[in-house]
Amino acid sequence: MFVRRALSKESQDRVRDLLDTGVGDDEISRRSGVGRATVRRWRRRGFPTPTVPVTFQPERWGADRRRTYAYLLGQYLGDGCVGLLGESSSLVLACDARNRLIIEECCEAIAEFAPNPPALAPPPDTKGTRIVSYWAGWRLMFPQHGPGKKHEREILLEGWQQAIAEEFPKALIRGLIHSDGSRCLNMFTVELKDGPRQYSYPRYFFTNYSADIRRIFCEACDRVGVRWSRSNWRNISISHRRSVALLDGFVGPKG
Repeated sequence: MFVRRALSKESQDRVRDLLDTGVGDDEISRRSGVGRATVRRWRRRGFPTPTVPVTFQPERWGADRRRTYAYLLGQYLGDGCVGLLGESSSLVLACDARNRLIIEECCEAIAEFAPNPPALAPPPDTKGTRIVSYWAGWRLMFPQHGPGKKHEREILLEGWQQAIAEEFPKALIRGLIHSDGSRCLNMFTVELKDGPRQYSYPRYFFTNYSADIRRIFCEACDRVGVRWSRSNWRNISISHRRSVALLDGFVGPKG
């Protein structure tokens, strides 16, 4: 796994001073000795958070923080990653830029734990955006991080994560659907005596390549009484009327 070299505070201060003068990235890189890509990243996403001792005691979190973590866990499992940056780390969540309410909720959830607010980094020529947060605690918050794609390695929840998932399954489901789920209308036509008639009904999908993450989603659905089925190897479908209504009651923006 590629890990960026941690740069000194002096290097960051030189770049910060040059950014204030309005000089371009190439010139800042030449004067400071910091790579152009790093200068560009700092300009867009902000500077890495200084490494400070992290107090990590999830067993002492109150109910609101545990609920927020369950939502953030769903976002991470669905479409997030943790990168190791020397002694610090970064959390990156991929979102649809059009879902402003979901982006706001993700930023608020991150702010519940990280000392500095996250930054938005829209990839060019896409309809998406990335929510980026630098904090040494992310590697502890999501111990499932590792090299490669999540569906290519085993994803198992730690005991404390499993306890939160069982306590707040609705928040976990919201995070999973907000990241890797959808709600749509299923259309079909029935031939009747007086001619064809079109019908429609709402349906939720959760799509993920990881069997472990699909299992986590299905277990959370079982806990709240949501009936699900497998449409194919990567899609979980919820089409039962009462189950759709139940999800509509707490999923939110994607509903």
